[in-house]
Amino acid sequence: MPENTSRYPLLILLTAVFLISTACGRQVPVTAVPQGQTVLAFGDSITFGTGAGPGEDWPTLLEPATGWYVVNAGIPGDTTFAGKSRFPDLLARYRPALVIIEMGGNDFLRRRPQRDVKEDLRYLIRAARQAGSQVLLIAVPELSLMAVIAGKPDDSPIYAELGQEEDVPVITDVLSEVLSSPELCADNIHPNAAGYRKMADEMYRGMKELGLILETKP
Repeated sequence: MPENTSRYPLLILLTAVFLISTACGRQVPVTAVPQGQTVLAFGDSITFGTGAGPGEDWPTLLEPATGWYVVNAGIPGDTTFAGKSRFPDLLARYRPALVIIEMGGNDFLRRRPQRDVKEDLRYLIRAARQAGSQVLLIAVPELSLMAVIAGKPDDSPIYAELGQEEDVPVITDVLSEVLSSPELCADNIHPNAAGYRKMADEMYRGMKELGLILETKP
């Protein structure tokens, strides 16, 4: 009996370490969004579809793949700061089950401090949650002049930081990888039709892995 009892502290310690490790690397809990639900795609020209034709933007491409009603609320040139003023009306109008936020590129091009962009995004995340919506954040590359010239943009770190701080799922590397491939780009900062198709495919895969998309029986 004493021998067995002496194992308990070690067992408790190992369990605690496991729980801490799981918490640090855990997948953010989400609820699957059923088909027919409204999803708000909130963003700038990348969401709008600049660089491709009508119906070739990633929100439109996601709609038949997911079975959701996806509202394209992308405005070319929009910033996170400007977006805050139109966001509440969109939430009240559509009452989306899920909000997909893709913003920040224009802020980076205008050299806004990343801490300010981060706080604007935090406002959007919290406003959506307060309205009863789930949130998915799409990481945006830090579109500096050097990154554009090098052709290898990397995601700004603020998106991963917000994912941890706000416990929100983040899909990373999708836009940065597209913009790193000339054959997928209309210009230095916008995908072409093939690029938006790549974005939609990768976002669908990411959302399925997160559990936002219901598994359908064949």
